[in-house]
Amino acid sequence: MTTLTRSQIADQIAAELGHGFDGEIRIGGHYVSAVRDGRTVYISGQVPRVGSTVMVTGRVGEQVSLDEARKAAQICALRALAILRQTLGSLDAIEKILRIGVLVQCTADFTQQSEVADAASDLMHRVFGEAGVHTRTSVGVYALPKNAAVELDMIVAARDAL
Repeated sequence: MTTLTRSQIADQIAAELGHGFDGEIRIGGHYVSAVRDGRTVYISGQVPRVGSTVMVTGRVGEQVSLDEARKAAQICALRALAILRQTLGSLDAIEKILRIGVLVQCTADFTQQSEVADAASDLMHRVFGEAGVHTRTSVGVYALPKNAAVELDMIVAARDAL
């Protein structure tokens, strides 16, 4: 039996969602998508964008269902992993997922932010096993960039300092 690498598992999940994240992840502004400080890597907030299209837009609990928001969280997580691959060369260079922050654009009465974030947490566990178990914050907000339904940022520990 062949064991899949972390990158192969991430690619498999992306294929299950019908997307690919092998190209350059572009940003627009005076910031960077990743900063490394020793072994710690900080990933800027990622919306559920594939190429130039934000795949899930609108307010969760109104235009966006819980299931659609969970898919958005997975896309955000896969974008973050693609940035980590570009930054570190391989997902195998990650020792531990330390923290994930999930912002959910939602109605005032929507209270399932943690269920949205669970989709990203489950994805990290699927890719990294116990090294994917992390701390997390999930928050409901009024608006997000590009009308994205979800935004995710993360902090990871890399195996070796530069």
